[in-house]
Amino acid sequence: MDTEPLSKLDPAYTTVMRIEGALTVLPFLVAALVLGFAEVLPAPWTWAPLIVPVLIALVFVMLVPIKRYLARGYHMGADRLRVVKGVLFHADTVVPFSRVQHLDVEQGPLERAFGIARLILHTAGTHNASVTLPGLAHADAISIREAIRAHVKRESL
Repeated sequence: MDTEPLSKLDPAYTTVMRIEGALTVLPFLVAALVLGFAEVLPAPWTWAPLIVPVLIALVFVMLVPIKRYLARGYHMGADRLRVVKGVLFHADTVVPFSRVQHLDVEQGPLERAFGIARLILHTAGTHNASVTLPGLAHADAISIREAIRAHVKRESL
Protein backbone atom coordinates (compact mmCIF):
# COMPACT_ATOMS: atom_id res chain seq x y z
CA MET A 1 0.00 0.00 0.00
CA ASP A 2 1.28 3.46 -0.87
CA THR A 3 2.15 5.76 2.00
CA GLU A 4 2.11 9.18 0.34
CA PRO A 5 -0.50 11.55 1.78
CA LEU A 6 -3.69 11.89 -0.21
CA SER A 7 -4.99 15.24 -1.38
CA LYS A 8 -8.60 15.84 -0.44
CA LEU A 9 -11.33 16.76 -2.90
CA ASP A 10 -13.04 20.13 -2.98
CA PRO A 11 -15.49 20.50 -0.05
CA ALA A 12 -18.19 21.70 -2.49
CA TYR A 13 -18.30 18.09 -3.68
CA THR A 14 -20.23 17.14 -0.52
CA THR A 15 -22.89 19.73 -1.38
CA VAL A 16 -23.23 18.34 -4.90
CA MET A 17 -23.53 14.79 -3.53
CA ARG A 18 -26.17 15.99 -1.03
CA ILE A 19 -28.24 17.56 -3.79
CA GLU A 20 -27.90 14.41 -5.91
CA GLY A 21 -28.99 12.32 -2.89
CA ALA A 22 -31.99 14.58 -2.31
CA LEU A 23 -33.01 14.27 -5.95
CA THR A 24 -32.68 10.48 -5.69
CA VAL A 25 -34.99 10.14 -2.68
CA LEU A 26 -37.45 12.85 -3.72
CA PRO A 27 -39.78 10.49 -5.69
CA PHE A 28 -40.02 8.19 -2.65
CA LEU A 29 -40.87 11.10 -0.36
CA VAL A 30 -43.55 12.28 -2.79
CA ALA A 31 -45.01 8.77 -2.96
CA ALA A 32 -45.07 8.58 0.85
CA LEU A 33 -46.82 11.97 1.02
CA VAL A 34 -49.43 10.83 -1.49
CA LEU A 35 -50.08 7.72 0.62
CA GLY A 36 -50.40 9.89 3.71
CA PHE A 37 -52.87 12.28 2.09
CA ALA A 38 -54.82 9.39 0.58
CA GLU A 39 -55.36 8.11 4.13
CA VAL A 40 -54.99 4.49 3.01
CA LEU A 41 -54.14 3.42 6.56
CA PRO A 42 -56.35 3.92 9.64
CA ALA A 43 -56.14 7.21 11.57
CA PRO A 44 -53.22 6.65 13.96
CA TRP A 45 -51.07 5.15 11.15
CA THR A 46 -51.90 7.59 8.33
CA TRP A 47 -48.40 9.12 8.20
CA ALA A 48 -46.45 5.97 9.13
CA PRO A 49 -45.37 5.31 5.50
CA LEU A 50 -43.50 8.63 5.61
CA ILE A 51 -41.16 7.58 8.44
CA VAL A 52 -38.97 5.15 6.47
CA PRO A 53 -38.49 7.39 3.39
CA VAL A 54 -37.61 10.34 5.65
CA LEU A 55 -35.01 8.27 7.50
CA ILE A 56 -33.57 7.01 4.21
CA ALA A 57 -33.52 10.58 2.88
CA LEU A 58 -31.60 11.75 5.95
CA VAL A 59 -29.02 9.01 5.44
CA PHE A 60 -28.64 9.76 1.70
CA VAL A 61 -28.50 13.52 2.17
CA MET A 62 -26.53 13.89 5.41
CA LEU A 63 -24.43 10.78 6.13
CA VAL A 64 -23.51 9.19 2.79
CA PRO A 65 -21.96 12.32 1.18
CA ILE A 66 -19.67 12.89 4.18
CA LYS A 67 -18.60 9.22 4.24
CA ARG A 68 -17.92 9.27 0.48
CA TYR A 69 -15.99 12.55 0.72
CA LEU A 70 -13.80 11.27 3.56
CA ALA A 71 -13.13 7.98 1.73
CA ARG A 72 -11.87 9.67 -1.44
CA GLY A 73 -8.57 11.26 -2.27
CA TYR A 74 -5.75 11.35 -4.78
CA HIS A 75 -2.01 11.72 -5.01
CA MET A 76 -0.25 13.19 -8.02
CA GLY A 77 3.22 11.66 -8.28
CA ALA A 78 5.99 12.49 -10.69
CA ASP A 79 4.92 9.74 -13.10
CA ARG A 80 1.53 8.52 -11.88
CA LEU A 81 -1.83 9.45 -10.40
CA ARG A 82 -3.24 7.48 -7.49
CA VAL A 83 -7.02 7.60 -6.95
CA VAL A 84 -8.55 6.18 -3.75
CA LYS A 85 -12.29 5.74 -3.23
CA GLY A 86 -14.90 3.58 -1.62
CA VAL A 87 -16.89 3.33 1.59
CA LEU A 88 -18.11 -0.27 1.37
CA PHE A 89 -15.96 -1.37 -1.56
CA HIS A 90 -12.51 0.21 -1.39
CA ALA A 91 -10.54 0.87 -4.59
CA ASP A 92 -6.97 2.15 -4.78
CA THR A 93 -6.08 2.77 -8.44
CA VAL A 94 -2.67 3.84 -9.71
CA VAL A 95 -2.48 5.16 -13.27
CA PRO A 96 1.03 5.47 -14.72
CA PHE A 97 1.16 8.47 -17.04
CA SER A 98 2.76 6.26 -19.70
CA ARG A 99 -0.59 4.41 -20.01
CA VAL A 100 -2.70 7.54 -20.54
CA GLN A 101 -4.26 7.80 -24.00
CA HIS A 102 -6.30 10.97 -23.48
CA LEU A 103 -7.76 13.13 -20.73
CA ASP A 104 -11.14 14.75 -20.19
CA VAL A 105 -12.41 17.36 -17.75
CA GLU A 106 -16.18 17.13 -17.43
CA GLN A 107 -18.83 19.08 -15.54
CA GLY A 108 -22.52 18.43 -15.11
CA PRO A 109 -24.91 21.29 -14.35
CA LEU A 110 -24.60 20.90 -10.57
CA GLU A 111 -20.82 20.61 -10.74
CA ARG A 112 -20.64 23.71 -12.92
CA ALA A 113 -22.82 25.64 -10.44
CA PHE A 114 -20.46 24.75 -7.59
CA GLY A 115 -17.21 25.15 -9.57
CA ILE A 116 -16.10 21.53 -9.47
CA ALA A 117 -15.27 19.01 -12.18
CA ARG A 118 -14.35 15.39 -12.91
CA LEU A 119 -10.98 14.46 -14.37
CA ILE A 120 -11.19 11.34 -16.53
CA LEU A 121 -8.05 9.50 -17.59
CA HIS A 122 -8.51 7.10 -20.49
CA THR A 123 -5.80 4.46 -20.54
CA ALA A 124 -4.51 1.77 -22.83
CA GLY A 125 -6.09 -1.59 -22.12
CA THR A 126 -9.57 -2.90 -21.55
CA HIS A 127 -9.93 -3.50 -17.79
CA ASN A 128 -10.50 -0.21 -15.95
CA ALA A 129 -9.71 1.65 -19.17
CA SER A 130 -11.11 4.88 -17.70
CA VAL A 131 -10.33 6.24 -14.26
CA THR A 132 -12.49 9.07 -12.96
CA LEU A 133 -11.48 11.51 -10.25
CA PRO A 134 -14.61 13.48 -9.26
CA GLY A 135 -14.93 16.43 -6.93
CA LEU A 136 -11.94 18.51 -7.99
CA ALA A 137 -12.08 22.28 -8.14
CA HIS A 138 -12.38 23.09 -11.85
CA ALA A 139 -9.03 24.93 -11.87
CA ASP A 140 -7.33 21.96 -10.15
CA ALA A 141 -8.79 19.52 -12.69
CA ILE A 142 -7.46 21.68 -15.53
CA SER A 143 -3.99 22.01 -13.95
CA ILE A 144 -3.73 18.25 -13.24
CA ARG A 145 -4.84 17.53 -16.81
CA GLU A 146 -2.19 19.90 -18.20
CA ALA A 147 0.55 18.45 -15.96
CA ILE A 148 -0.29 14.90 -17.09
CA ARG A 149 -0.52 16.05 -20.71
CA ALA A 150 2.93 17.67 -20.47
CA HIS A 151 4.37 14.47 -18.99
CA VAL A 152 2.80 12.32 -21.72
CA LYS A 153 4.08 14.71 -24.38
CA ARG A 154 7.66 14.55 -22.97
CA GLU A 155 7.56 10.74 -22.97
CA SER A 156 6.34 10.53 -26.55
CA LEU A 157 9.20 12.65 -27.93
